[in-house]
Amino acid sequence: MSDDLKDLLPLRKPTSDRPLLGSTVLVVEDSRFACEAMRLLCLRSGARIRRADCLASAARHLKTYRPTAIIVDMGLPDGSGLDLIGELAHAESRVPVILGTSGDPEMEPVAREAGADGFLTKPITGLAPFQQAILEHLPPTSRPQGLRQVSTEEINPDPIALRDDLAHVADILSGGSDDNTLDYVAQFLASLAYSATDDHLARAAESLSHARANGQPSAAAIAQISNLVDDRLTANGPI
Repeated sequence: MSDDLKDLLPLRKPTSDRPLLGSTVLVVEDSRFACEAMRLLCLRSGARIRRADCLASAARHLKTYRPTAIIVDMGLPDGSGLDLIGELAHAESRVPVILGTSGDPEMEPVAREAGADGFLTKPITGLAPFQQAILEHLPPTSRPQGLRQVSTEEINPDPIALRDDLAHVADILSGGSDDNTLDYVAQFLASLAYSATDDHLARAAESLSHARANGQPSAAAIAQISNLVDDRLTANGPI
């Protein structure tokens, strides 16, 4: 059943094992791997999920419906997630729950200052922390009644989504390396590396980001990233 048809159904009340039943979560995230993690978390929690891969797509979603919660990645291909958070926080009809997300925990105070109610640090795999981050900002009438058992479940996103993200990086680098492209690759790859707990990719992304920030040549960092991405795309077995 499509998301549009689901939105026409009567809202179901949250339960102890599906505490987000009746809620819709809009995830603004350009990584398919991170989105897959969010999809599984929403599924286990009973929430419907809508996805936007950029600010423009998020704006189109928000013109047609009002989600219960919105989770915004800090780095997006067409701008900063902080701008969207600030806009939503000061809107006349405010989204009930606004959460920022990033692999960099130092972005939490920045996101909160922009107007976010909370923050999720990547990788986001724990069901209980995900649910609590949303539930604690909902009115009591939108939460499950009575005692609720805290889940210890961890989700594992499909590695095919990770390969899709790596292929996206490879395609970008093969098409050119202007300043905007390199800045985007650095932040996208850093976020992906945190989600995938890939320390080698994280260090390579950090090297590129450092070179860009200090006006240093970035050819070596780009070559390192290209090699690491190619290795993971051609590797046999799980990444």
